[in-house]
Amino acid sequence: MPELPEVETTRRGLAPHVEGARVERVLLRRPDLRWPIPPEVAAQLPGQRIDAVRRRAKYLLLDTAAGIALLHLGMSGSLRVLPADTPPGPHDHVDIALAQAGPGAGRVLRLTDPRRFGCLLWQPPGETHALLAGLGPEPLGDGFDGDHLFRLSRGRRAPVKAFLMDQRVVVGVGNIYVAEALFMAGVSPLRAAGRISRERYARIAAEIRTILASAIARGGTTLRDFLSPDGAPGYFEQELSAYGRGGQPCPRCARPLRQAVVAQRATVWCGTCQR
Repeated sequence: MPELPEVETTRRGLAPHVEGARVERVLLRRPDLRWPIPPEVAAQLPGQRIDAVRRRAKYLLLDTAAGIALLHLGMSGSLRVLPADTPPGPHDHVDIALAQAGPGAGRVLRLTDPRRFGCLLWQPPGETHALLAGLGPEPLGDGFDGDHLFRLSRGRRAPVKAFLMDQRVVVGVGNIYVAEALFMAGVSPLRAAGRISRERYARIAAEIRTILASAIARGGTTLRDFLSPDGAPGYFEQELSAYGRGGQPCPRCARPLRQAVVAQRATVWCGTCQR
């Protein structure tokens, strides 16, 4: 599943070609993805100027005066800007055609989603969509630090890994980056969230910031051409210390990394280096 850095990489790649463009029409090749696509998308988006492409958590937001188109890439989705005459494939479910003049002229913003776990929804002006309500702070924003984690963790018996993956605590920090941050901070993913000190949470928050920023930067350097028919975001070439390495030597102490299921997700850690 695309994680926050991959979604941010997509946003940065699309923005120069989409921001400022006017939507000519919206073609829905199917009426639903994970959920039904609201009729407002096809009815209100045409004729609107895309003022900005933003990200909130793992959602991409296309801002217009009429409202906001809210997209999620699900398990396997992607967004590309393509020539308007590019033939659609079997999993190309949505085309947002851009006007013939201005940024993105004569092209389409195409949503591809083989598994159909993504979504395309609508947020009217002045409202907050239910999927965005109650979300925690952005991990790279000013509202996220060790004090925030320490304060919310008091009394929590759940494993710290489950705590950090709670979108009400902090958004967009998925399985890969939680595993890596906890490894770098030397904290066991099994430890109860409420039994971790303020100082250790400061280290965890710092490692989350460092890892996400590095992943975004690396993704940015590996972007492919968003204008080619086979273009796709250049995802972070992950150099992982823990995630997916169960049974392999720990990069620090060389002892085998442990593996278990925590919060319904495969979890890898070092029983010696992480306490």
